[in-house]
Amino acid sequence: MQVSGMEFFKDAKTVRLKSHHDKYLTAESDEETVVQDRSGSSTSARWNVEFVDGVENVIRLKSRYGKYLKAADEEFLLGVTGRRVVQALPRKLDSSVEWEPVRDGMQVKLKSRYGNFLRANGGLPPWRNSITHDIPHRHRDWILWEVDIVEIRPDSPPKVVRSDSLESDLNSSSFRIPFPKRGSSGSFDDSNKKSEGRLIYYYVANDDGEINDAIEEPSFQFKGHGLEELTQKLEEETGLEDIIVCSRNIVNGKLYPLRLALPPNNATMHVVVVPPTSKAANEFLPP
Repeated sequence: MQVSGMEFFKDAKTVRLKSHHDKYLTAESDEETVVQDRSGSSTSARWNVEFVDGVENVIRLKSRYGKYLKAADEEFLLGVTGRRVVQALPRKLDSSVEWEPVRDGMQVKLKSRYGNFLRANGGLPPWRNSITHDIPHRHRDWILWEVDIVEIRPDSPPKVVRSDSLESDLNSSSFRIPFPKRGSSGSFDDSNKKSEGRLIYYYVANDDGEINDAIEEPSFQFKGHGLEELTQKLEEETGLEDIIVCSRNIVNGKLYPLRLALPPNNATMHVVVVPPTSKAANEFLPP
């Protein structure tokens, strides 16, 4: 009888998954490939945990790029049983991006809708460091994962209803200014617990200072008070150094560096991280 492994995730907002090979499940920067990597400090090794309304013992895992861990139907290699695991943002959120945690001692197995398990492969290339979903006949420990909670969920788990389409989320303009919902009192829902600090949403700009806001903004809880502390925290989150923290002009969408104090009352913030090596950063340097 299988034992649910939901207890490993019930309080988790963000996790890392460590394989038998002492490597972490990692989302590659091409926003599609999923591999194993030894660098657990990378933000690409962090996965946001989502729960599905009306479906018990099931989670979704979302990468730093706003895409879901998906059990694809395609073979990883022709004639081999393992099937591909990818990052994807399907127009319909279905069971292909849902995983059932199954407890195995102090570790978990993640079961796909096909009845296969998330598998971290070893051996020679192209198997080495690859991720597939499969029912292994050998190397059964390759489907075991240690769950490392990076960030604890401050409130009750967000329950995401299966939707027929995500088109409305993808049809936003290139300079949409997203804001969280307001409560009935007019104050931001995210800031009503001042003791927990403020919620920071951020994008990382490309070389031209543009962002892809079709992807959901990563976020974190910030308990600091000044711009310097916020900059340091964003450098930790992104893995970048000497960044420029910017906001966007609500009228024309242009970026401008934050120079003054943060907004009062722990108000939620939306910022853009500009890498120092980008062309956009040159615009903010003194002449």
